[in-house]
Amino acid sequence: MNPPPECLRCGACCRSPATAFVRVTGDDWSRLGVDAPRLAHFLGNRAFMRMKAGSCAALEIRAAPDGGAEFFCTVYDRRPQVCRDLARGSPACEGERARPAPAE
Repeated sequence: MNPPPECLRCGACCRSPATAFVRVTGDDWSRLGVDAPRLAHFLGNRAFMRMKAGSCAALEIRAAPDGGAEFFCTVYDRRPQVCRDLARGSPACEGERARPAPAE
């Protein structure tokens, strides 16, 4: 599988049917600041990004000029470390892209 031409046209790593998909550490919670309670939640004693209809609550999907979709992280500069660590075209990225998208 080839790397996506650009992450804005993919968004696979931001989508999952799981409620415990993107782990949020204490440092991540602090970095999210005032948006943390809106975008993350606790399951037991661990925090995760909230998921809405199979997508991370911080993901915004916009119509692209060509009629396709573009995927924007609304907290990109403050995103969790696990998101920062995922490199475009890496084996982890390819794994996310190979996983079926959640049903809408």
